[in-house]
Amino acid sequence: MKNPLWNSQKNTAPSRRGALRSMIAGTSIFPGIVSQLLAGENGSGPTSGIDPLAPRPAQFAPKAKRVIFLFMNGGVSHVDSWDPKPKLFSDAGKTVSVNEWQGRKGDYKMFLTPPLWKFHPRGRSGTEVSDLFPHTAQCVDDICVIRSLRSDHTNHYESTLGMHTGSFNFARPSIGSWISYGLGSENRNLPSFVVISPQTPYAGNQVWASDFLPGAHQGTLVVPGAEPIANIGRRAPTKRLQELELKAMNSMNRRHMEERSHDPILAARIKSFETAFGMQMEVPDIFDLSQESASTLDLYGLKQGSTQGFAWQCLVARRLAERGVRFIELIDGGSAGTGNWDAHGNMATHGPLAKNVDQPIAALLKDLKQRGMLEDTLVVWTTEFGRTPFKETAGAPGREHHHWVFSSWMAGGGAKGGSVYGESDELGIRVAKDEVHVHDFHATILHLLGMDHENLTYRHNGRDYRLTDVAGRVVHEVVS
Repeated sequence: MKNPLWNSQKNTAPSRRGALRSMIAGTSIFPGIVSQLLAGENGSGPTSGIDPLAPRPAQFAPKAKRVIFLFMNGGVSHVDSWDPKPKLFSDAGKTVSVNEWQGRKGDYKMFLTPPLWKFHPRGRSGTEVSDLFPHTAQCVDDICVIRSLRSDHTNHYESTLGMHTGSFNFARPSIGSWISYGLGSENRNLPSFVVISPQTPYAGNQVWASDFLPGAHQGTLVVPGAEPIANIGRRAPTKRLQELELKAMNSMNRRHMEERSHDPILAARIKSFETAFGMQMEVPDIFDLSQESASTLDLYGLKQGSTQGFAWQCLVARRLAERGVRFIELIDGGSAGTGNWDAHGNMATHGPLAKNVDQPIAALLKDLKQRGMLEDTLVVWTTEFGRTPFKETAGAPGREHHHWVFSSWMAGGGAKGGSVYGESDELGIRVAKDEVHVHDFHATILHLLGMDHENLTYRHNGRDYRLTDVAGRVVHEVVS
């Protein structure tokens, strides 16, 4: 049976929505709140007493309460990291025929390219991981590696969009927005969905957009640096003075509101002040890493006072998770120039990129585990696609985009640690066993959070939409 809170909200008339959006383009908080209030005009939103971010019960007993989603932007090579292929070493330089090349059908002769990093069995489970990720490999007994993931597109934009929204061609709500919509927030002073990214990824802000879902579920962007969230600091000289100012302003606003009780713009403006004040109280504390011990900073490889790097992102993610943020995404790399995992020219560029993220990711897993949080925090590591086990030219040092099969992993939050699911063929070209499509991946994440992906829906333009579109199955084999 569907949870009525999951599919009860509908859009208002497009003409009115467009007019209102043109009137409220001034702040990052205000437009989202107006969207939510307008959604409530049908009698199910905040204007009728329902808080859009209030915690909601899962449909069934969840394994996880929150998600930390680690996205490696650009396409990490599966055959150099999580999917060992001995034959790719032994047959290096030999040719193989494929019937498609970067989205173009035909008969192509390709040259097999050996991995740059060797694989070794790790942990008690013996899961093979390459030397590219030596620190994360130490945590393999808590990790479920999926070696049979498949996407639908060979381009960065479409595959990044698909991994985040389930749609490879059209703008749709992000997975973080869907989870916020389904479960609400555990902390009303913080957003339910936070994205920490130093650069803009492929697919841009659609990666964290709520699209047709109410704007309250859109991700809040945090950019590593001295001011991770702009304009969050108090302008009044003292907290007491600010409280007095807000109290007086609120009193005047409420009197004004009583005379205009059906004005959603005014209601949204008042709500935006309340939301901003709550964030102002909690956000500075989250980013104050001076509270962390020297041993914790060393674990992450973070220098005292630093506000940059993936180590900072991972430590802040743990602090956000502790404070009840429902979905936290960490993005490594941007969409332009160097600094992402798109290794067309030379696979050796994976080396420094891995060094930047490997120790922090391992530290995050260890830190969550020692605090007793890993059991109900689902950590997901993924990328938009893998990289080809071959090249057009013999001896070429790079690899191209490869969506036919690639690897990802899950840890904690009910994922079966120390296990491997699915197989690619002996050269890592195609799925050989137990395919996991992106829709299946998403369905499994929702399942671990206690949600049925077929019942988490939102009616838009006369159709019930969902994260997994009209497909997807839960991969029960990866659930502990």
